[in-house]
Formats: sequence, structure tokens, C-alpha cells
Amino acid sequence: MSDSIIKDITLAPLGKQKINWVKEYMPLLNLLNEKYSKTKPFAGINMVVTIHLEAKTAYLAKVLKNAGANVYITGSNPLSTQDEIAAALVEEGINVYATHNCTSEEYDLFLSKALDCKPSLIIDDGGDLVNMLHKDRTDLIPGLLGGSEETTTGVHRLKALSRSGNLAFPMIAVNDAYCKYLFDNRYGTGQSSWDGIMRTTNLSIAGKNVVVAGYGWCGKGVSMRAKGLGANVIVTEVDPIKAIEAVFDGFRVMPMQQAAKEGDFFVTVTGCKDVITKDHIEVMKDGAVLSNAGHFDVEINIPDLEDLSVVTPYEVRKNIRTYTMADGRKINLLGEGRLVNLACGDGHPVEIMDLSFAMQFLAMKYLLDNKGKLSNELYTLPDELNNEIAALKLECIGVSIDKLSEEQNFYLNQE
Repeated sequence: MSDSIIKDITLAPLGKQKINWVKEYMPLLNLLNEKYSKTKPFAGINMVVTIHLEAKTAYLAKVLKNAGANVYITGSNPLSTQDEIAAALVEEGINVYATHNCTSEEYDLFLSKALDCKPSLIIDDGGDLVNMLHKDRTDLIPGLLGGSEETTTGVHRLKALSRSGNLAFPMIAVNDAYCKYLFDNRYGTGQSSWDGIMRTTNLSIAGKNVVVAGYGWCGKGVSMRAKGLGANVIVTEVDPIKAIEAVFDGFRVMPMQQAAKEGDFFVTVTGCKDVITKDHIEVMKDGAVLSNAGHFDVEINIPDLEDLSVVTPYEVRKNIRTYTMADGRKINLLGEGRLVNLACGDGHPVEIMDLSFAMQFLAMKYLLDNKGKLSNELYTLPDELNNEIAALKLECIGVSIDKLSEEQNFYLNQE
């Protein structure tokens, strides 16, 4: 068990069952596993992976290990870690530092323990690992070849570091790759958010007013799935271009203060803080359900909820905390305001994460193959890798497409 920190090693059999299930539906990772388990390009490389620790992430960790990497893994959110998965990985010989519902202090300890391996490569989800490397563990920077970032929130943080000239090692914004945001952010977040909401509340969505805060790729997916479930969708935005896009997609658009009066369900997907605050909560309907699908638990102002509640908040149902207003209205918060698709569910569909994690694998290989050639900047994956992943995925699911003829190629490329 090395120096891993997990909840209970006896949970490993259940974790292995879950990992074996997702493996059957991740053909891209299976192809990479088959190819690189033989050549082992990551032999001798210490790699820290900080991603939501559930079955799909576990299979990525196993594929990286089979390709030669010494993998050290932590969760990227206290409520998304599944203890049975952590146990299963330890039995597979992977170093794990993660427990479900850990404290903030434990979470930071787990990140630091993983970094003690002195990694050459890192995979981050949300930017906490990169943040620690730039603040508390700068001693490790000389040995880093670089890393990759999985999320929109993490990329925002990296862009801020890059703009200020303080990014200390090369990073790849996997989130900004076509095969990531067009599928993971839209279809993944769209389905998994509603999986978590419906599983937790056991309520019907049809005929309800659903307020979606933010109309980026994640917001588009959440809105699309809500519409498909029969909801009346209202979008709130601060970007006029995204707002008019939502209008032309058939949704009502209005400020949150107005939407707050109409919503039955609220889903925040902005990556920003204080999207729902006291002023909004004060005008919400009795029984309103609040949830967040952004990376951090700051989009819904929970201190405001607590200040407004005249009764000690209580868990009315697993993962639902009820706050009672002075006029008797009850406002319900899902998953402590953390990522609803992971705090209250199993995250994105397996087939979607097959695409995203294949790109993470190739990002690690790209950094290794280009050792010493990259500046301390934020990069996107080359288009040829996007195309390679998309073509392989189509092949895996039995879909064929046309090819340009020589004449067509000449026509499109002539000056």
C-alpha cells in the first residue's frame, strides 16, 4: 500500500467492478493501452494526476501506469472521490491520496503528498495543483517538463498566470481542444448534471422553469438537455454574444434578479463567484432547487443562504440541504454547492470521457516528446492530434466518412 492515504482498502473489490465496467466502453483508451503498454514511453517518469477520482479517471491512471509511468493520484474535489475506486487503485500498485468528504486541510495535504514524488509531468483539474506548485512547492518546478489542464476554470487560472508572465512551466489546455469542449463540456456536462439533479431530488423536470446561469459550452449542454426533458429554460448571461446565441437557440434570456422569481431549478455554470446571492434568494419560490455545475463551490453564495435561514439548515434527503427563510419559504441546495454531476452522481458519461482522457494521455506524450522545446506558456493540442482522436473514435463506433479527392484538395488549397 506504500504511503497511500485512503479510507478503506477492503472496498477494493467494488472499485474494481466499477473500473472493469467503464473499460468496456472506452475504446480509445483501450487502443492506447494496447499500443503503449508494449513500448512504455513513460518509463521512469513520475506523474501526478489530480482529477475527480472515480472509475473513468481510475482507468486513465491504469493506462498511464501500463505505459510505464509511476502514477501518483489525488482527487480534485472533496465530494467527488469514491473510496472504493481509491482502494482499487492502491491494489493495482498506484499511489493514492484521497478520501471522500475530506477537509480542506486534508485536501491540501493530499496534493502535497502526491507532489513529494517530484513529478516530471502533471495532469490538473481546476488548477489547484498548479497553484500549489507556484506557491508552496516551487522547489519542484526545475524538474517539471509540464502539464495539462482539464477544465475551463483551470484554464482561466492558467491564462491569468500566463498574462502576468508568472507561468513557470509549459501547460497544455486540453479543455480548449475541439475534442474536449465540443463533447465533454457540452454533452458530458449536459447529461451528467441532470443525472445528478434527478437522481438526488427524484423530481420531474418537465413543465418546470429551469434557470441556467452561463451559456458557454457547459451552459449550452445543460440548457439543451433541460429542453429535451420538457423544461421551460431561462438563460442568464453577462456576455451579449452568448446571450443572443441563447435567444436564437430558442431560450428566454433575462437578468438573474428577474429569473430568480420564476425558477424552479437553478444550475450555475459560469466559473465565476456570486452568481446567486442574497438579493436573488430573497425573491425565489418556495421549494426552489439550487445546484452548481462549475468547478468551485463559489457560484452560489452559501454564506448568504446561511444568513437568511432562520432555522438551522438540515439534510432533508441525501445531498439536499434545506434552508428556511423568515417567511417560511424553503430553498434547497444540492451537493453543498459543489459540482452537482460529481457530488450527486458519477460524472460525465463513459464514452465522453474516453475522448477527453485519450487527449490527456496524448498531451502527456506530447510534452515528453517535446522535452526542452517548449516555453513556459499555455498551449493547445495540435490540430493533427484532435483529428487523430476524432478519426479513431469514429472507427471505434463503426462510423465512416467521406474523403476529399485530389481535385477537391487542389481546389480548396489553390491560391
